[in-house]
Amino acid sequence: MRRLFVIVILIAGIVLTLSAQYQDRFKNTWIEPGSGVTLPEFDAFDSVDGTVGVLNASGPVSTEGNPFFTALGTNGRACVNCHQPTYGMSVSTSGLVERWRTTEGKDPVFAAFDGSNCPGLPQDQEKSHSLLLKRGLFRIPLSWPPKNADGSPKPVEFTIEVVRDPTGCNTSPQYGLKSADPTISVYRRPRPAANLKYVTSGGRPIVLKTGMLADLDPETGNPVGMNLMTDAREPSLKTQAVSAIMGHEQAHEAPSRQQIEKIVEFESQVYVAQQAHIFGGPLAVAGGPPALGVAALRDRKAGVLGDNDYDPVFGLFTAWKGNDYYRASVARGADIFMFRQFWLRDATHINSIGLGNPLKRTCATCHNAQMTGQDLSAGWVDVGTTNYPTWTDPSTESSELPVFKITCNRDADPHPYLGRVIYTTDPGRALISGRCVDVGSIVMQQLRGLSARAPYFANGSAKTLREVVDFYDRRFDMKLTDQEKEDLINFLGAL
Repeated sequence: MRRLFVIVILIAGIVLTLSAQYQDRFKNTWIEPGSGVTLPEFDAFDSVDGTVGVLNASGPVSTEGNPFFTALGTNGRACVNCHQPTYGMSVSTSGLVERWRTTEGKDPVFAAFDGSNCPGLPQDQEKSHSLLLKRGLFRIPLSWPPKNADGSPKPVEFTIEVVRDPTGCNTSPQYGLKSADPTISVYRRPRPAANLKYVTSGGRPIVLKTGMLADLDPETGNPVGMNLMTDAREPSLKTQAVSAIMGHEQAHEAPSRQQIEKIVEFESQVYVAQQAHIFGGPLAVAGGPPALGVAALRDRKAGVLGDNDYDPVFGLFTAWKGNDYYRASVARGADIFMFRQFWLRDATHINSIGLGNPLKRTCATCHNAQMTGQDLSAGWVDVGTTNYPTWTDPSTESSELPVFKITCNRDADPHPYLGRVIYTTDPGRALISGRCVDVGSIVMQQLRGLSARAPYFANGSAKTLREVVDFYDRRFDMKLTDQEKEDLINFLGAL
């Protein structure tokens, strides 16, 4: 017994030593709007597994007067409130909970408009911000029906009813579906404002998944990749910045062209990736896997399709197939991600586009864009995270999220696998396209810096990478062993 106690103490000592080597727990990491700090060219911050690296490719960045770090609206928020470097240019629930405690809920990130479950709730109570504090979700109010660029309503192939409304916003007479300005509120994680040259690449005239024309950049007229937002509603970084300032920051007047260009300039040069592991040490090392670390993201070309035979999505991990436990585990996880086949089934915009159902492929079939693991084509798919019966919320009675009933018109193409009546916590792309087949389709996120920005999925339902892996193992009957799950988690955590 005494020997066991000594061993436990020794292990704890090693963990603390390694934590101190790769983390600075007393570092002031939350950047407030207007603080005027200067960001270094490279910085490293705590993550669950070690440190996440943040690289400003243009060199040190002064935040003084920079519109990304300046409140341009009426609620005190700037872009940085929801895109903090320490959390991989996003936010994490651990950071948000700490921020609530530090500011007694008064930080602008908790602004009533979308930092609470609904603006009409008492804002000084934690329970009014439960979705943000527990899941990292911001309210996304979307006009219904959706509108074209000229303001005219789009044709819609379905009706939508509110079945359950735990936040009260969708049935609110002021903010809801039957208000004077009909609005549907869904709740989503903020995407990282980093590695964006990869996220915005891949524009093609035709969306391969639908056969329809891709959206166009209103400034250049060129087709866009449509991977920027959870529902692909914004075509470019510029339109997204304007929308965020007018919405999330509640500005009364549009930002100037110079302000938008400055925001896009900052966003386009910042890169984020896991940089070190608490046991594995530095990840970007000579002779190691070529895609790891922030410098690789800066230096590689965007818009390249991974070829898993010769040039995989995240490169080859052959150099790590040795005796080091952690690195060998990551290498095995990389092989699972890139080469382990399983049956993909009943996933809209994967199985429904003529490739077969079921379809025997790998993780990298859909996560195919080199360096980020998004889909090089417009990446919205319905893998079932928001639609019953495979959704990640337990039931209609206990869901923390609103539940909607979608009834598709008789003359519309039905959802390929769920028919014409669908229960969902987030209709996803369908709220923008108005199409029944798009219900529940969500645009894939990039897979870099994951350990800095838990929880996961657009609805924040997976608290850990283990829960992400468990969902896919269950959803597609991958039959992963516990060791294989650990290897895949270690691989994802190294990105």
